[in-house]
Amino acid sequence: MTNNEYGCLEMNIEKLLKERGISKNTLCKTLDIPRSNLNRYCRNEFERIDATFLCKLLYFFNCPLEELLTYKSSDYAD
Repeated sequence: MTNNEYGCLEMNIEKLLKERGISKNTLCKTLDIPRSNLNRYCRNEFERIDATFLCKLLYFFNCPLEELLTYKSSDYAD
């Protein structure tokens, strides 16, 4: 996760997978995405989010954006 003066976004993919009893392999096969890319997003090691990937995840999980993404404010906001 890259945190800067504006804060950062965290993806809740692992949480959603666990809650729904779905494996990463199933997600990757269903959405035709490389496991390495998914793992990067799961570890919140991203600087940009691909819009198509985001739409695929929202469709797959059938959830609102705020359930998939969490905004974390920076330490500078204190």
